[in-house]
Amino acid sequence: MDQIKIGRFIAERRKEKSLTQMQLAEKLGISDRAVSKWENGRSMPDSSIMPELCQLLGITVNDLFNGEVVVMENYNENTEKLLIEMAKEKEQADKRLLTMEIVIGVVSTLFLLTMIAVGSIFVTDDEKRWIFFLLFGIGLVQFIVCMQIALRIEQVAGYYECQKCGHRHVPSYGAVTMAMHFGRTRYLKCPHCGKRSWNKKVLKK
Repeated sequence: MDQIKIGRFIAERRKEKSLTQMQLAEKLGISDRAVSKWENGRSMPDSSIMPELCQLLGITVNDLFNGEVVVMENYNENTEKLLIEMAKEKEQADKRLLTMEIVIGVVSTLFLLTMIAVGSIFVTDDEKRWIFFLLFGIGLVQFIVCMQIALRIEQVAGYYECQKCGHRHVPSYGAVTMAMHFGRTRYLKCPHCGKRSWNKKVLKK
């Protein structure tokens, strides 16, 4: 999606409706700064207010995503292009998330090992052994928290593909947490065929 084009379109439609940024913001229950960011192409309207925004501007959601009023003859073609573009953007966002998962895992592991090493090297006096356990505890807590964050990222980024029927799905956080795994491949129950198999992480639906 072209955020710059969409922003200009929002500004044009707002002016056509004789609304200031402040007036539009008040009708939507948001700040005029948010409207300014849309119109400058720095952000997109939240999905929860898109229907109301489109109603106020006298456009459809499809018009909004295209950054122009879509003529009926081109409606299906534009919708198809938009869906393809959105799918590509999601795939790229999922790739970034999975890269972030790796970074979080590596950094948190190194931090834990550093705390253990520092405690082992510098705390040699038995009376100060509590310092070692404190450092170890700090490292362990951050490691557990970071692993939970990484696991959540893995759950929502992309899909898991059933080995039995090929169905691609997003399991619950609990199912991902409890599943046996090696790497990003997890032993999960498919919601489509109901069978358990090793589900591999994939990015495309």
